[in-house]
Amino acid sequence: MGLISPVSIEAKYYIRDGDVYICQLCPHECRIPVGGVGRCGARKGDSEKLIANTYGKISYICTDPIEKKPLYHYHPKSKIFSIGSIGCNMSCRHCQNYSISQSNSGNKRTTFKSAEEIVTMCRKEGMDSIAFTYNEPTIWFEYIMDVLAADPGLRCVLVSNGLCNEEPLRELCKVTDAFNIDIKGFTDEFYMNVCGAHLEDVLKSVKIIFEEGVHLELTYLIIPGYNDSDHEIRGFSAWVRDNLSRKIPVHFTRFHPDNYFDNVPWTPEETMYAARRIAMEEGLNYVYIGNMMSEDGGNTVCPGCGRTVINRTGYLVEIKDMYGSRCAECGHDLRIIR
Repeated sequence: MGLISPVSIEAKYYIRDGDVYICQLCPHECRIPVGGVGRCGARKGDSEKLIANTYGKISYICTDPIEKKPLYHYHPKSKIFSIGSIGCNMSCRHCQNYSISQSNSGNKRTTFKSAEEIVTMCRKEGMDSIAFTYNEPTIWFEYIMDVLAADPGLRCVLVSNGLCNEEPLRELCKVTDAFNIDIKGFTDEFYMNVCGAHLEDVLKSVKIIFEEGVHLELTYLIIPGYNDSDHEIRGFSAWVRDNLSRKIPVHFTRFHPDNYFDNVPWTPEETMYAARRIAMEEGLNYVYIGNMMSEDGGNTVCPGCGRTVINRTGYLVEIKDMYGSRCAECGHDLRIIR
């Protein structure tokens, strides 16, 4: 059973309308009655206020390679202290972390840690960065803000689905050093049928993060028969180029059967290579392949001279031919934070 939190923290971003609370953290804007919870499980109505229901509830703690997030242009070859909670504001039928993301509070064992306790654990591990990951972090809004207030020198990474309203997202951008946003597919039909959300809400968030100047990388999980058409991959790649920058790192990752999609086959390797080729044809400078071994799909190559500046084999990383964030050969700025 999940731990009952020893604290009762009022949620931010809601209004009261008679006998219900209207949550304004994400575009669902759930109407939550007293005693009820929102879709994400992280908001609960009590008699006087809306409660941050998962505040301080930890499902996983781990030290990960930064490349696992995946972030390839943010402190490459470093380690990051990673924590997750429970719940999510999407309901992805293929979710590979469904045991925590689709678990209501009370149905998954958690451990309570105060903001100060989690900062102490992070620092004792010798880490100067913390990732809020594994389940959707934006629904953990109050806890994230308190953790970072407890140690303003701690660097913050959010691995998110991007489903967040503008005002709280801009507030998160002020304390976050890097985002990886999952783009689930590139049609609203896919988002509605598979994830229970709208594509345009996510794209709006991605543009806000880019506008705020926070380091941004995108991940696109390719699912056979669902979001893998050349047309969709090309449309996504062109959108990144035209609305963000051709310099934004894009990670195409390979699907494996899980959750309600356990009868869907692994993504063929040739589909992965084709997606990378299409994205590069559309002018993206940094396109990576994940969840599979490839000869060069994880390498960072200088767009200026074609030299490989970072070799990656899984989580084995070799940084070479770089001077600061620039290619040592031609001086091209690779926009890699080190």
